[in-house]
Amino acid sequence: MADSVYNPRMRIPRICVFGPLAVGSEVTLPEQAGEHVARVLRLERGHPLVLFNGDGCEYRAEVTQLAKRAVGARVLAGIEAVDRESPLALTLVQGVARGEKMDLILQKATELGVVRIVPVISERTEVKLDAERTGRRLAHWQAVIAGACEQSGRSILPELEPPQRLANWAAGLGDDPGLRLALDPEGDATPRTLAAFRAAYLVVGPEGGLSDHDLGLLDQAGFTGLRLGPRILRTETAGLAAIAALQALHGDL
Repeated sequence: MADSVYNPRMRIPRICVFGPLAVGSEVTLPEQAGEHVARVLRLERGHPLVLFNGDGCEYRAEVTQLAKRAVGARVLAGIEAVDRESPLALTLVQGVARGEKMDLILQKATELGVVRIVPVISERTEVKLDAERTGRRLAHWQAVIAGACEQSGRSILPELEPPQRLANWAAGLGDDPGLRLALDPEGDATPRTLAAFRAAYLVVGPEGGLSDHDLGLLDQAGFTGLRLGPRILRTETAGLAAIAALQALHGDL
């Protein structure tokens, strides 16, 4: 949970609410956000909030209910359109990493401005996902992304796609436009050598990196190998470093 940047003299939390927001409506805050408001910040009824639901607007609200299991808020008059999105539309295609590593990747990639995140299963992916685990993971990852939007000031949530096999995802791209990049320590391109572009797919392998088989199928799908330098980076470092470099050279950093 993050304090709003609008008034540094008052703690005004930004909270993501999944669902419609309309002036005058009453909403129940998500459980984790409600606990933060009630138990950590110890806010009182009438305290201002900023709510958003991913539609690109921020809604001024106030706390109306502080129950043990539910914290409520009322949306007040005044809707403000907010644009904190990068002109560079980056899709992160991330090999599913273990536990907190994946959380870190999703959190920081959201802060850095990616517009879409596609978790993929590649040849060296160690995480096993069945239907039940996939559902739980998706819900958890969506909450991580929402929290990163709260902190970073974004009012549009990056799209999160369900986990899928890398080969299936690459085959489904078809003629979809956008520069196609795959992190490869032996790749031909670097962030500085890329011509100007406005949209890109960035594929990052899991802990073991992208295998020769993975790189081969990506090559057939039109992907260019992208190297970041002479050092081998961990999966939780590599993608974020690439995103930051691409944003700095071609986006809004």
